[in-house]
Amino acid sequence: MISDKAAGQKRLLYPEKKGGLRTVSPSGLAAFFGQVFAIVEVEIRKVLRDPIELFSRVAQPILWLAVFGQVFSRIKGIPTGNLSYMAFMAPGILAQSVLFSAIFYGISVIWERDLGIVQKLLVSPSYREALVSGKAVAAGIRGLAQMVLIYILIWAMRINLNHGVVSILGVMTAVFLGSAVFSTFSLVVACIVKTRERFMGIGQLLTMPMFFASNAIYPVALMPAWLRVIARFNPLTYLVDALRQLMVQGGQSVYGPGMDFGVLAAVFLVLLLLASRLYLGIVR
Repeated sequence: MISDKAAGQKRLLYPEKKGGLRTVSPSGLAAFFGQVFAIVEVEIRKVLRDPIELFSRVAQPILWLAVFGQVFSRIKGIPTGNLSYMAFMAPGILAQSVLFSAIFYGISVIWERDLGIVQKLLVSPSYREALVSGKAVAAGIRGLAQMVLIYILIWAMRINLNHGVVSILGVMTAVFLGSAVFSTFSLVVACIVKTRERFMGIGQLLTMPMFFASNAIYPVALMPAWLRVIARFNPLTYLVDALRQLMVQGGQSVYGPGMDFGVLAAVFLVLLLLASRLYLGIVR
């Protein structure tokens, strides 16, 4: 006979499943967040062992700001309101850095599957949502590290930034949430394609269209009608819109911060649930 205490511990370690996902009871929240923290710790250790990767991610923003931005600021053919073109473009380049870094995050899952790590995680009494959430949180922390480096770059180029505590915290929240959105989307793609070669091809196919079909380097109002529709369904548009108001002096949001953060949060929750369901299929 199993005692009530042992049975309670078993329910905590091996929570029941509904629809392929493990349900989280109030007593299991501590276990859930503990599992999320464990995944985050592993992912952060990877970055600490290879910090050069973070600095290499700054090379592309330097090219966009120092070359593309300087040239187009001379043309003055893009209406940016009261902002200089460099100030208008800076939040878009930060969002681009978040996108390009997070969109290839899913390849690590394919590597872990090939090494047998994913199989070990999936046979453990872990919440599938905790495994995906941990990777999303780790991607958010990586995004914050990149944000610091890009802020230094933008400051060196003498672009007027908002230095208020509320503004900086808002930018950090937007970057963290944007990184979580695109990394989780990357996990969904990785769970579907399952091979590194296909994943890299699809990742490269998605990044540039998402970047150009957003308001990162020009206003949505300049786009043709069909591209405006795509931009409204592009999460990057809302990330840039939030950053533009919070990050630079005189920046304004087109959709409003409530809409921006609401859309990003909703997209993240949908992708989190989808990735959690697909995570089992990656080993098959």
